Amino acid sequence: MQVIVLGGGLMGTSTAFFLARRGVKVRLIERGYIGTGATVASFGNIRRTGRNLNQLPLAARSLALWNQSQELLGRDVEFRATGHLRLIFDAEARSDMQTFAEAARPWGFDIDQLEPAEIQRRFPGLGPSAIAASFSPRDGSANPRLVSPAFADAAAHHGAEIFSQAGVPEIRKTEAGFDVTTAQGRFSADILVNCAGGWGPAIAEQFDEPVPLAIRGPQMGVTEPLPHRILPVVGMWARDGGAYLRQVERGNVVFGGGVPQVDVPEGGFAHYDPAGLTRQLTKLVRLCPALADTTIIRHWSGTEGYVSDKLPIMGASGTTAGLFHAFGFCGHGFQLGPGVGDTMAELIATGASETPIDYMSITRFSA
Repeated sequence: MQVIVLGGGLMGTSTAFFLARRGVKVRLIERGYIGTGATVASFGNIRRTGRNLNQLPLAARSLALWNQSQELLGRDVEFRATGHLRLIFDAEARSDMQTFAEAARPWGFDIDQLEPAEIQRRFPGLGPSAIAASFSPRDGSANPRLVSPAFADAAAHHGAEIFSQAGVPEIRKTEAGFDVTTAQGRFSADILVNCAGGWGPAIAEQFDEPVPLAIRGPQMGVTEPLPHRILPVVGMWARDGGAYLRQVERGNVVFGGGVPQVDVPEGGFAHYDPAGLTRQLTKLVRLCPALADTTIIRHWSGTEGYVSDKLPIMGASGTTAGLFHAFGFCGHGFQLGPGVGDTMAELIATGASETPIDYMSITRFSA
């Protein structure tokens, strides 16, 4: 079996790694540089709280792999299980948290529900006006800038071939499988895996599988280094879109959310929009008032694919034998990444997956 994986983000590199680890011959092809799409723009959040309930088995599989990441990859990608604190500031959000907590329990996921006194005792200085919070102690974060190159290098160590700066691929279905022509050469394989992120629908459409996906850019920023006092990842339960932050070990506070993502034209680039900065920072300071006088040193955005029903595309093609998809993770795919790669490798190598993924099939959009 020969497999071509298109896309060098976390989904593509982890899929290539777990395939190569199974002894499958793999070529990973990335149009630009490894890890510079949605992955590098990510906040780096590894959270299960608030996730679609059907995704919890995949999230659990992925969390187990995050805990093995240094052993698997041979390097530190800064995974830290610092816990995920999600603050609540109004009754609607508290109701949403309690509904999720009750619904998630049968799936094997329990979250701690905290009252104000407990928040201030355990996390002094965070959310002083919060009326409640949830806490998931086993969740945390990792460094988005390190993880895709680490998976790509580890895949190469297991025999995968990695091709970056390959440009937009030309794909042709053949009797034997697929031919892919790129700036780095022409390649053939029995299996093609579409992990192209926001560009995934263009590949799927070539095989009569249109996907309603919009490309949007998150609004991210980072502060100057500060004394390290914020241990957990901090978020917000909010129906209008909550902000979130985390402090890295070097002291900088990475933040995002609080404002809508910016639409990105097809073939264009995502940009940071300063128009929403005041609104974003107001929510950020509500999470941590001590940040009010902090200097912001950089803003950025990136390219993320958002499917119309807010669920990603994952699994086998409904039209073409040998074609598989894993794209469109709607801004919440970072936590799932290793689990996606392991599950896709299992599905491709064995024809089945122990983790249920049928609800993410691309066939849900077929006529």
